[in-house]
Amino acid sequence: MPIRLLIIRFSALGDNALLVPVVREWAMAHPAVEVTVLSRIQYSALWSDIAPNIHFAGASFQERHNGRQGLDRLMEDISWRQFDAVADMHDVWRSRYITLRMRLAGKRVACVKKDRLGRFLLTHGLSRRPLKPMWQRYSDVLAAVSGQATTSNEPHIIDNQRLERSGIGIAPFAAHRGKQYPTDKMEEVVKQLSAAGYSITLFGGRGEERDILHRWATLYPNTISAADSSLSLKDETAMMGHLRLMVSMDSANMHLASLCGTRVISIWGATHPAIGFLGIGQQQSDCIQKDLSCRPCSAYGKKKCRYGDYHCLTIEPEEIVKKVKETYEQ
Repeated sequence: MPIRLLIIRFSALGDNALLVPVVREWAMAHPAVEVTVLSRIQYSALWSDIAPNIHFAGASFQERHNGRQGLDRLMEDISWRQFDAVADMHDVWRSRYITLRMRLAGKRVACVKKDRLGRFLLTHGLSRRPLKPMWQRYSDVLAAVSGQATTSNEPHIIDNQRLERSGIGIAPFAAHRGKQYPTDKMEEVVKQLSAAGYSITLFGGRGEERDILHRWATLYPNTISAADSSLSLKDETAMMGHLRLMVSMDSANMHLASLCGTRVISIWGATHPAIGFLGIGQQQSDCIQKDLSCRPCSAYGKKKCRYGDYHCLTIEPEEIVKKVKETYEQ
């Protein structure tokens, strides 16, 4: 069992949010181990105050830690020689470089197995076998690096059951076209839920996204935009924790809502829960998706639709509104 463990997961926001409950539960079960999570500096809020033996180290790839020489500086900045072992939860060139150097120095190393073959078979219609959930792959890495088996049960989320929950959150955007429900149809969802008297909080980013959400908040009663407030990541996540329900794409917001125990109605297009990225604590029955032979065609939603029409996302707003209303009353 290592005494000082380095965990690497540089990006993205959703992947960090998915990793947090796994690391938190493992660290609390092993209080003698000092855990340092190495990620992008902008994700520090996710890792603050989650367990007394979890620490955060931030990387700035746009500045000090850019390029191979920047990685050398990063390793010195975190005093890499102090660690007994490293858990690579990312398996990209930056993390491989760090783990290689640590392996050569005699450190214990374990790396996440992404099952790229399984993803290829799923996204090319050659298999229908669901892949192991990503949270479990993270757990497997911790088991390998510690030499101790971990539970196969989902990690516990933060207990926010005592919070008074009300209202609906809607996060309509995603990083890639194949994962984003059409904006005009999502506006219709907002319109119908607003007309039904639900309190709605909109979540999104900057620029055009913020402008769209501001317009919706202006047009529809009982609707506010969290993007207007320039909230920190920590404050935005706390706001999600007071919601009774979140509507989200397969995106970071699904995982942020999961972190605070908020139930999520998730909308899926080119991607699929079977690939393993469903939020921790979320239910398959809360996934809205079309049963098409061409789905999933992409693990991350980056690929262009082979037919050009993104038929996987032609879900009627009424279907989403009906599911939200039914779930909200449960």
